[in-house]
Amino acid sequence: MSNAYHITGRSLILFTFCLFLASLLSGCTGHIPKEKIPGIFAPYTSATPVKVVTIPLPVIASSPNEGITAGALTAFLFHNKDDEINTLLAPQVNHNTNFGITTSLYGAFYPTPDRNVEINLSQSTRINNDYEIKLRDKTFFDKKLEVNLSTFVFSDGSSRFFGFEAKSPQQQETNYTDTEVGFNFSAGYDISRHFQLVLGERYRDVAIEPGAVKGIPYIKDQFGTSSVPGINGFATHAQRISLVYSTLDSATTPTFGGFAKLTFEPTFKALGGAADFRHYEAEAKGFIPLDNARYISVFRLMYNQTLGKNVPFLEQSILGGETTLRGYGRNRFVDNSFLLCNLEERIRLFRWEVFNVTADWEVAPFVDLGAVMEALDKARTSNFEFNPGIGFRAIVRPNIIGRVDMGVGRDGPAIFVGLGYPF
Repeated sequence: MSNAYHITGRSLILFTFCLFLASLLSGCTGHIPKEKIPGIFAPYTSATPVKVVTIPLPVIASSPNEGITAGALTAFLFHNKDDEINTLLAPQVNHNTNFGITTSLYGAFYPTPDRNVEINLSQSTRINNDYEIKLRDKTFFDKKLEVNLSTFVFSDGSSRFFGFEAKSPQQQETNYTDTEVGFNFSAGYDISRHFQLVLGERYRDVAIEPGAVKGIPYIKDQFGTSSVPGINGFATHAQRISLVYSTLDSATTPTFGGFAKLTFEPTFKALGGAADFRHYEAEAKGFIPLDNARYISVFRLMYNQTLGKNVPFLEQSILGGETTLRGYGRNRFVDNSFLLCNLEERIRLFRWEVFNVTADWEVAPFVDLGAVMEALDKARTSNFEFNPGIGFRAIVRPNIIGRVDMGVGRDGPAIFVGLGYPF
């Protein structure tokens, strides 16, 4: 049985209330002389001293894989010359039974609407670390070319594997450390007003090592070293091509429009991959507003298929976690294909201004429905997971979303705390 921790509904309400109360009582507004702002961001700030809103917050989070995390962070919100937030810095210190003390720094920089940078620097006293940089820039060729680049080095000692197929039992739960280094690059060109052609490349080098969670068997002890492709580590070097259609009114906080994406991604052993295999993916999303976008009905349909022999288990079609099936931890279900449907009603409860920062507070009841399978024609109704749940979000438009999502699956409830919409 799993020893993952869960937060009850009462604790979720308490957590949300504490977050709101801390924002009201603990924040303050100050100003920093313009000459002390790093030069790369100075042109986008005001000519006068730069306004900075400082908000200390408690950290109380839980997920099925990591367990309970508690600590504190301070959010620094920097404003530009139009009094919009264009920089977020959030140093944090927290404690987790599995990983010890973790210190981290998250930064999000939006110098212009067409260029943003995210950094995440995190180090734990036991196993876990995460160093990531993400860049998006759409200032090339009269804003028709969009470039995205992310690089990463991380170790996650909370990783889980339950076996393959839709009915992999909870009793087969194993733990391991997923250590990776790699990059993901894409260049998308607008071929018309709503269509974009995207070419991409990614590389990841994966090592599988003993995990950090006590009481759960090590993956190699339970499954052996030959029954699971990639269990001894692997590398992936893949190229991809995507066709994207979008009428969304915003890339980060959409309230209206549609989105569709078709992707083909082959991986070749001759180019450094662990095996020859192919990914096919189709995704469609829609956003339907009512009452001046106070209510937004959101849906997502997604199908993914992986074809090939000896495909590493972490490269197969995977469901579970904060962006797919929110009633389960990450990577809960693994097989050759998956079919996923997400339905969500985003309801703005109120719009509140705290220390000159305007935030929309949302509640979002949702249903996640999905299953993994060998192939689409072998999908069975009995294999689909039904995960109802509810989310709470605070949105500072146009860039910043904080969220708490709680979903319920057959293994019990799961709660996720993070930044950005789940889809």
